[in-house]
Amino acid sequence: MSDRAGAALPESLLSWTAYDGVPLLRTLARAMCELERQGDLDRFKLPYPAVAQHALDRTAVVCLLHGEVPPASLTELVERCRETPLEDWPLRLPPDVVGPGDRLLDEQSGRPSELCHEWVDRAPDPALRHRDRQVIGAALGLCRQYGEEQAYTAFRSLLVRQPVLTAAGMFEVLGNMVLEPVHELVRLIYRPAPEAYQRDGSYRACGRCLTLLVPLGADEWWCERDRCRGLGTPPSGQVLEAADVGVVLQLERSLRQFVTGPGRAEVELERDLRALGLDVEMWPGCDAYDLLITFPDGHRWAVGVKDRANPFFLGREARAVPQEPSYDKAFWVVPRHRVDRRPDYLAAFERGRAESTAELVLLTDTELVARAARRLGGVKGTRGA
Repeated sequence: MSDRAGAALPESLLSWTAYDGVPLLRTLARAMCELERQGDLDRFKLPYPAVAQHALDRTAVVCLLHGEVPPASLTELVERCRETPLEDWPLRLPPDVVGPGDRLLDEQSGRPSELCHEWVDRAPDPALRHRDRQVIGAALGLCRQYGEEQAYTAFRSLLVRQPVLTAAGMFEVLGNMVLEPVHELVRLIYRPAPEAYQRDGSYRACGRCLTLLVPLGADEWWCERDRCRGLGTPPSGQVLEAADVGVVLQLERSLRQFVTGPGRAEVELERDLRALGLDVEMWPGCDAYDLLITFPDGHRWAVGVKDRANPFFLGREARAVPQEPSYDKAFWVVPRHRVDRRPDYLAAFERGRAESTAELVLLTDTELVARAARRLGGVKGTRGA
């Protein structure tokens, strides 16, 4: 069981390094993602990835030490990651690091959950960490080298609005001279979609988040985004017949997870704020933060949108919003569905962050829009909110 009595522990044990379950959970997450990259998680190919064997061996040892029956095979380990919530594993973990029902693999599809990908993002291997930030950093550098801030904004928009491209779509993107500074980077990060995403020779995109859906069973489709699944059956978007369009390309998984997903939340927030009549600039100052909102009286809000499954991770990453472009107030915003799924989300964020970031305000997207509407309406006592 997870150790949730953090307040009773001595200060020397409050570091993550004091919890023996953290390294194993990272290894398990890496193993599940690596197995998925090799193909179907129900049918493994030899040789197994070294990280998968390492995860199996370490899990067996931990289970034995806690008097539990260990998984006898890699198949059993995968089944446990799919069926057993992390809170029921024999792992000593920091308080708030897992929530009720959190799993490394999605129960329905058996694919790595968004939480699993967040654990991989925190893996100790620098080569595996922060791929999304490496790509975004490279794009920023190229656009600044060319002196083209507009190119960077167009690049971010591409990743958010077109996570899937056909060969013809890629040709069109590479013909867009606004994106010229990042053409080679675009070629690098869009990869051929695996055949596992096909059904009867066609690919199907989600009508909500625009990423490719995964076929399940005879006629079901599964979306990799937590939010879509929470809203019910994903609506069918673009249908791409492989015989007609040729190669279908999709963004790398880390970019879909940490750029496209939050980006959808960003553009939806932009839409709701513009509907109030506000001026909204996306990714100002070459992505200093996500949205710059300007009220009719010139008052400005800076917003960073953080669509993360794990609030404790988010708290540990809390930092002040950059001062430029200038603003009057700043917020971090998380999509409402995250808080609906885990009611202690905001409290866990508060417990996870450093005291030096205490002034940073975290709101849900719906609360931010409500605050903006109140300020526009001049409700007494909220004008300076």
